[in-house]
Amino acid sequence: MADATNPIKQFEIHSIADFSIGGWNLSFTNSSYFMVVSVVMVAGLLSLAMSKRALVPGRSQSVAELLYEFVAGMIRSTAGDAGLKFFPFVFTLFAFILMGNMLGMLPYFPAPGFHGFTFTSHIIVTFALALVVMAIVIGYGVFKHGLKFFSLFFPSGVPWPLYVLLTPIEIISFLSRPVTLGVRLFANMLAGHILLKVFAGFIIMLGSVGALGILGAVAPLIMVVALTALEFLVAFLQAYVFAVLTCIYLSDALHPGH
Repeated sequence: MADATNPIKQFEIHSIADFSIGGWNLSFTNSSYFMVVSVVMVAGLLSLAMSKRALVPGRSQSVAELLYEFVAGMIRSTAGDAGLKFFPFVFTLFAFILMGNMLGMLPYFPAPGFHGFTFTSHIIVTFALALVVMAIVIGYGVFKHGLKFFSLFFPSGVPWPLYVLLTPIEIISFLSRPVTLGVRLFANMLAGHILLKVFAGFIIMLGSVGALGILGAVAPLIMVVALTALEFLVAFLQAYVFAVLTCIYLSDALHPGH
């Protein structure tokens, strides 16, 4: 009963294959497993959808093309046509996070020795993804524009005395981007799954105390159904928000003076 109603247990990391090098624990865990599954499923579904490449697309090809146009439109609207050079990166990031979020909504997804797991509910994962985004932004910005990239910290059209105040604020804002980007995804996925588990626990506890308890379990059951639908929406929205903020940050690397 304790395990069934513990809202934190679903986030525990379990080792599938123990492995270490030089004292570093490099074990393959349930988090690693779901990351690999996400990559394989995205690659497999897209390959299957586009295998025929028909002039009149079927359902699966239509979904793949719709997803392609959705991400391409997102990039154009935030970073312009020049941002399309980052399409493979943004599309991969969006699809990876979306699939990871959706797999976390399947509590009985087959896995060795455990069930559903949401790797985006761990801040180390989301923060690592955010660091990759910022590394590409800085790396490309410096490569493309050299020292001019750092004009990002000096807003144009501002009187010189105000730079003493505005430049530190811009630097702090820029450095906080990977933190806010990672925390936003992590916090939303964590909170949603905890709420689902808490209300599911209420159903179990009330249902075990007799007929009156079963009647009282109807309310949390309704909440679980409503929250599940909401959480599917949040799973998509958080992947979208992460991708669109990535596009906005990449726009700074493309146009640092804007």
